[in-house]
Amino acid sequence: MFKRLFHIPLNAKDSLFIFGPRGTGKTQWLKTHLANYEHIYIDLLESAVFRRLKAFPETIKDRIPPDFKGWIVIDEVQKIPEILDEVHRLIEHEGKKFILTGSSARNLKSQGVNLLAGRAIRYAMHPFIIQELENNFKLEHALTLGMLPGTYTYDNPSGYLTSYIDTYLREEVMQEGLTRNISAFTRFLEIASFSQGNVVNMSEIARETGVDRQVIQNYFSILHDLLLSHWVPAFTKRAKRKILLREKFYYFDVGIYHALRPKGILDAASEIGGAALETLFLQSVLALIDYKNLDYHVYYWQTVGGVEVDFILYGKEALLAFEIKHTKNITPKMLKGLHHFKEDYPAAKLYIFYLGHETLYLSGGITAIPFVEGLRQLPDLLK
Repeated sequence: MFKRLFHIPLNAKDSLFIFGPRGTGKTQWLKTHLANYEHIYIDLLESAVFRRLKAFPETIKDRIPPDFKGWIVIDEVQKIPEILDEVHRLIEHEGKKFILTGSSARNLKSQGVNLLAGRAIRYAMHPFIIQELENNFKLEHALTLGMLPGTYTYDNPSGYLTSYIDTYLREEVMQEGLTRNISAFTRFLEIASFSQGNVVNMSEIARETGVDRQVIQNYFSILHDLLLSHWVPAFTKRAKRKILLREKFYYFDVGIYHALRPKGILDAASEIGGAALETLFLQSVLALIDYKNLDYHVYYWQTVGGVEVDFILYGKEALLAFEIKHTKNITPKMLKGLHHFKEDYPAAKLYIFYLGHETLYLSGGITAIPFVEGLRQLPDLLK
């Protein structure tokens, strides 16, 4: 059992909403940590429970004793969005407190239901990070199989990833009717993997997938709402140069990206590995921001002339620039983006994570840190 950094205040009086992609460990965490608390557990993935509450969402009250003061857990609440109206009533008029988990925001948003604004504090759970795995972390595993807990507990982790992707296609996309053309959506998932860590060309992906550009936009929206992807916007604060404004796309976990990315004789290992390193860095940063309640937003920076920095972390107290390199040696050319960024933002702290073995202190105030050591140091770098 790995000790997660995820935390929610189980002694609180407020209701809680936990979002996170399927398989990140929400259910396991709750069952473990609620063992010493009075609670009722309602799993909407159980078919009998789902059928009953889908037909009569108001009957959820029949599962709760009138004088019950403990936690009422509803797992995968997006399966029955209408149930939130009754949850709201029970919070407002009967003083009940809920823990609601969700692995998708699509149904909740599309049906315009009550999202318990002001009535449930929101938290997020992510795949593993190195601080949770400690000495069990292996870079090769992370870059090819990712950081979902199942890849560390299943005997066949690559088979788990294949099943994971198929499960989303079947349960979240087909059953919920998010798209009628499942074969096109399947092709899209693979084609989108070539855009990992890059600005997306919707028209080109539409041509390769064989559907309209608007359909591709909807497919990306589906991925985002299912919590399967992240968009990283451009950093434009007080820009002194002309900056590219479009967002960059990332699948949420490096293992999902690696499983979807077609690999052939013409695909350079460094190209795939570079995107994988960036993804692992990004998902680690996003998890730490949520778990430690840090005041940072994540961006990238690129001028119209092609000068780029992979990640910019901007907060009230600090401005941090990170370049991620899939190489054991650092050349002056690799530092160009950081140097230009420092010219425009003198207060920035500059880092390059690479696959070498030594921490180096380079010209212009750039600190080069071996990638794995950099991940371990991230909590301190983000303070």
